[in-house]
Amino acid sequence: MTSSKNEELDGHRAELRANDLIDPNSQIGVKLRSLYAAAQEEAIPDRFLDLLEKLDQAEMASAKVAK
Repeated sequence: MTSSKNEELDGHRAELRANDLIDPNSQIGVKLRSLYAAAQEEAIPDRFLDLLEKLDQAEMASAKVAK
């Protein structure tokens, strides 16, 4: 990318950030995106993984009985 395009992108990003400060809906959107990103990075608890494994086993067992 050329430096003029980089400068143009930086200017656009600064303008978006300025708009985010003015518009309350944008502020909510930014905070929700941040919260969603943090939730995506969290590990799945072992208890939940165990429950999912038990559910898979129960579904496989019921599929074998249904055949």
